[in-house]
Amino acid sequence: MKKHRNPVPTVDIIIEIKREGSSLGIVLIKRKNPPHGWALPGGFVDYGESLEEAALREAKEETSLDVELKGQLHTYSDPARDPRQHTISTVFMAESEGEPKAQDDAAEIGVFTPEEIDFPLAFDHQEILADYIERKKRTKH
Repeated sequence: MKKHRNPVPTVDIIIEIKREGSSLGIVLIKRKNPPHGWALPGGFVDYGESLEEAALREAKEETSLDVELKGQLHTYSDPARDPRQHTISTVFMAESEGEPKAQDDAAEIGVFTPEEIDFPLAFDHQEILADYIERKKRTKH
């Protein structure tokens, strides 16, 4: 008998935070586990947990930050977005204050302006950030 398989739900969080000098930056983590590289904070949704609860938990676990969710950006479902398995990620936009600290799955952490993110990101996070930046441009006018 063929076993029924479903994609796995995940969340990613675009956290904006004020840097020294008052410029806004985006929090990225350097992943401890494969696939390695810089990425948005995020992870798997636990059974019995809402997407919003998962986003708040993952942000706290990986960055030590309490975040305020500002809404959803988009849901990304390309079966190839995660090399480990087929995932569907709902991406949240959030704000926070304070000093992020790398925790849990994060080996390092950084706060970057969009212009500083000129290096490859894990998963499809380059596409996600491009969509986010485009949305911000459209909503400023």
